Amino acid sequence: MKVEFEIIQPDEGSSFRLLHTKTMAEEYPWEYHCHPEYEIVCVPSGSGTRHVGNHMSSYSNGDLVFIGSNLPHAGFGLNASGPHEEIVLQVKEEVFHQSILSRPEMIVVQRLLENSKYGIYFTGGAKERITKRLNRLTKLEPFEKFIEFVSILQLMATTEEYELMNPNIVLSSLIKKNNDRLQKIFTYVEQHFHEEVDIRAVAALVNLSVPSFCNYFKKTVHTTFTDFLNKYRVQKACISLQQEKTIAETCFECGFNNVPYFNKVFKTITRKTPSEFKREKLLATQPA
Repeated sequence: MKVEFEIIQPDEGSSFRLLHTKTMAEEYPWEYHCHPEYEIVCVPSGSGTRHVGNHMSSYSNGDLVFIGSNLPHAGFGLNASGPHEEIVLQVKEEVFHQSILSRPEMIVVQRLLENSKYGIYFTGGAKERITKRLNRLTKLEPFEKFIEFVSILQLMATTEEYELMNPNIVLSSLIKKNNDRLQKIFTYVEQHFHEEVDIRAVAALVNLSVPSFCNYFKKTVHTTFTDFLNKYRVQKACISLQQEKTIAETCFECGFNNVPYFNKVFKTITRKTPSEFKREKLLATQPA
């Protein structure tokens, strides 16, 4: 997938850019892109796919992430359907250094920014509380917006209800260094995951022998190519299972050769069998 560079300007009279959009997910841009600004993305409700750095996973009942500077990511309308709402806040690095990090009270925010280079998604009560604050933020005047923004950073920096999306590597620098080669590999997986993938073809694509490719991929992405491919396929399977596909249909559509192996890989990655995952998602969509 090609990483597009996005140019961002703050809103007039503001230190950051704030977007609040409501549209059909099918119309929402989701290209893989990056920019030097830090970004908070809030999906108040709904389901889709978060793709940040090398991390790809499904979200449901909304999402809330903090994305570091130059960390590539896709739009959160990816694999969503129906009405889609997003609150997006984008801040240049100099705003933090000039107005926030110089204050002794903001030392915890420094740690938040350090973690953001891996990509952070928030969970549980913290996600709910911060989502409410971001909704409030959209209705304020510039001065009140800035004060509320600092409060939101404090909440993000002090909660323990979060997960790092790329915990083993710093993708912002890694992707820039290996951009062309990784783009070719990721694009090939994206286009051929539903087929039998020949590692020799992938290695040839980036002009490496198979042993050199395996060493390069493991060293760069901190996982084997097979594990990466299986995880990508399972994420696609999660989406398929939510679209009322059978387990067998999902298995073969996502590139697995047989159902028992699919079940084994799916449970290893999600800690649930496909049947359990499908049943939970069905219960979650039923009215209380």
